[in-house]
Amino acid sequence: MTAPTTATDVNQPSLEHAPPTGRRMSWPVLLLVIAGALALTSIVRLVTGADGITNVSQMSTALQLAVPIGLAGLGGLWAERAGVVNIGLEGMMILGTWFGAWAGFQWGPWTGVLVGIIGGCLGGLLHAVVTVTFNVNHIVSGVAINILALGATRYLAPLAFEGHQGGSAKQSPAIESLGHFTVPGLSDGLRDLNEKGWFFVSDIAGLLGGLVTNVSWLTLIAIALIPATWWILWRTAFGLRLRSCGENPIAAESLGVNVYKYKYLAVIISGGLAGLGGVFLSIVANPFYLEGQTSGRGYIGLAAMIFGNWMPGGLAIGAGLFGYTDSLNLRGGSANVHALLLLGALLLVIGAIWLVIRKKYVQAAITLVIGILVWAWYAATNEVPNQVVSATPYVVTLVVLALSAQRLRMPKADGMPYRKGQGK
Repeated sequence: MTAPTTATDVNQPSLEHAPPTGRRMSWPVLLLVIAGALALTSIVRLVTGADGITNVSQMSTALQLAVPIGLAGLGGLWAERAGVVNIGLEGMMILGTWFGAWAGFQWGPWTGVLVGIIGGCLGGLLHAVVTVTFNVNHIVSGVAINILALGATRYLAPLAFEGHQGGSAKQSPAIESLGHFTVPGLSDGLRDLNEKGWFFVSDIAGLLGGLVTNVSWLTLIAIALIPATWWILWRTAFGLRLRSCGENPIAAESLGVNVYKYKYLAVIISGGLAGLGGVFLSIVANPFYLEGQTSGRGYIGLAAMIFGNWMPGGLAIGAGLFGYTDSLNLRGGSANVHALLLLGALLLVIGAIWLVIRKKYVQAAITLVIGILVWAWYAATNEVPNQVVSATPYVVTLVVLALSAQRLRMPKADGMPYRKGQGK
């Protein structure tokens, strides 16, 4: 019988810290794909005349809408990497919106940020107690937290906000701004370049301009959390032990890892990140709490995490995609979505060609037929109904998840019940 692996395999950084191998895109290939998508979008812009799909204002709005989705998805990633499914992200975001606004209008926005994170952590702690200690089904617990958070904030809002100037049973008083920044010179230069309408160059200028124009300080913090999460989970002994709980908790326990402790930490951090996403909604996106303002972003964040294959970089791309489609509701919605029908048709045709190359002829035929139907819709109309514009982010969520389902690989023990000592 071979000797068991020693605890130093878990406690010391090693090759185990590297992200899982497999058929993953290298950085050069990923950048090439992104450049190709931008070039295709530029062609669509020139053909349709829908300049709004890549202008600076559109990209700036998309970034603002992507942040809460990305934070919720990042929260889901922390929990699921430790083996706990967190459907309760929506409820934790709701707690973040209420706690952040409640503290923010009384003691200032940065206090609101801190208290909102704590509110999300309380939701995460509750989910951890129910799922880790009492081994309740993770989905049932998450749904219960969503309902509990909605009911609690609906009850507390009139008590906390009524009687204050601008407050009501469903809305908090206004909260002071955290502040925004614009990179002088660079922002104006990129905006001027974007307005020239040149192929590809102006579109890149619009994308970059959105990153340096009227950006909240909290947005910078949220963006920094993406690489920070990757480094902690894949480059530290702490991250290795946490991920081992989501892959094989019995083996992790045999190596001396306190599985309960790491699951608790992961789910509490998950709630804090989701709460920060809620804070962003109630302090940055809008300077007040408003009942229902999360609008299902916790669920979309979960979808972004799945699209990103439980990796921070993929999650960021997914959040950006969903944030961009959501931004179409606010800026030139009907015209821009109509232009994106042509983009969707072109992408489907390219996808069909790729499937033919891989000798998946049935899937290629279905994809081609759908692409032709989308093109026919574009050619036969001049605009799309407002209902389609409102539904676009959710439709994109479903389509992207359906197309990416075959390459997904969740942590092996994600959502599975675990009891201390069950491997003995």
